[in-house]
Amino acid sequence: MLIIFESILPIFLLVLLGVGLKRSPLIAPSFWGGMEQFGYFVMFPALLFHTLATTDLTGFESVGVGLVSLIAVLIMSAVSLALWPVLKAAGMGGPAFTSIFQTANRWNGFMALAIAEKLTGPQGLAIIAVIMATIIIPVNLINVGVMVWFSGQSRDLRTFALRIITNPIIIGSLAGVAVNLLHVPLYEPLMTTVDLVARASLGLGLITVGAGLRIADALRPQPSVLLSVFLKLVLFPIVSVAIAVVFGFSQETILMIALGAAVPTAMNGYLLAKQMGGDADLYAAAATVQTVAAFFTIPAVLTLVTYAPGG
Repeated sequence: MLIIFESILPIFLLVLLGVGLKRSPLIAPSFWGGMEQFGYFVMFPALLFHTLATTDLTGFESVGVGLVSLIAVLIMSAVSLALWPVLKAAGMGGPAFTSIFQTANRWNGFMALAIAEKLTGPQGLAIIAVIMATIIIPVNLINVGVMVWFSGQSRDLRTFALRIITNPIIIGSLAGVAVNLLHVPLYEPLMTTVDLVARASLGLGLITVGAGLRIADALRPQPSVLLSVFLKLVLFPIVSVAIAVVFGFSQETILMIALGAAVPTAMNGYLLAKQMGGDADLYAAAATVQTVAAFFTIPAVLTLVTYAPGG
């Protein structure tokens, strides 16, 4: 438990650094909006592209790993949709429901990649990257679809399709997989440049995550926020690990699948909520509480997976 906790501690210290810097007079407030956009459009896609383009995708059960994670996402999406009548009756319909839905199945790739690299090195990083490459497109399709359907705005299929095909994370992932599988030769100085951007992305990405958190929301969380915490940090890991065990994966692979499910929701869903009529304030509150809770739940999940009988 202590080893896992100490491996994860630097990740959360970077998040806390972002919290502190956002509230200090040292950094201009206008900086954070640009950094958030730079991470979303450049750093994160570069990291995914480089990782997926250079990883041996045949070195482990990559197809099975992706399938397990996709099944888990679909199950969580189905569970969230099944809650719609209850949540609507409780006054959490429409925009509020879209934020609960998003925070139940999105996950923070920056945090998962950083923890994976710290725990198991390149192999763990590759497993997380494969999971992300598999689920990024389905997750965005599902969430954009839910936003279009439940937010109360126009159900414009053109907008739906445009947001998918122009998503920089999807583009970076598909490009990396294509380069890898098709053995496309790339100019070495170009790949070195991408690698330098990718290396910077993890640390800066975590600082940006911290800057986007709203600490006051963690002090008196709403019932809808607590529901999102249960769905994402408790139920999602249980579902993912159960499916992985059925598939008979190795302990290290199950550990990385558990990690991908156990990290808090991604902040990019907040931007989607703002742009498409969701409850952005609820999303920000849920992301904040999940991140705080994950400081305790991630070590617990990883410890249980590591030391469980047969693990």
